[in-house]
Amino acid sequence: MKRVITFGTFDVFHVGHVNILERARNHGDYLIVGVSSDELNYSKKGRYPIYSEEDRVHIIKSLRYVDEVFIEHSLELKGEYIEQFNADILVMGDDWKGRFDNFKSDCEVIYLERTPSISTTEIIEVVKTSRIK
Repeated sequence: MKRVITFGTFDVFHVGHVNILERARNHGDYLIVGVSSDELNYSKKGRYPIYSEEDRVHIIKSLRYVDEVFIEHSLELKGEYIEQFNADILVMGDDWKGRFDNFKSDCEVIYLERTPSISTTEIIEVVKTSRIK
């Protein structure tokens, strides 16, 4: 059985999230998803997610492609998460291309193309600007 692991914030859930999770699952038999904690998201992006980590975990757990979900507390622990969950493959969006190549000795690393013209940040900006008018 091939175990795939991926990570993300998954805030303001959209079709791009569905696409990457479905495609990640297609690379193996069992998909494990690390959902960024609220604090980790703040440290990465300078803002807290719109939805709480509990709500984001609940959303991701409900998807048929996903077998297991955990909260990711640190970017520096990716190697430990790969080992802890016995992952054979790490899948990330291509906006991270090359950033996780150091794990190629632990597992296969695959970067998937992101869904064009959609991002959580863009959705949040559209909502913010439409409320101002």
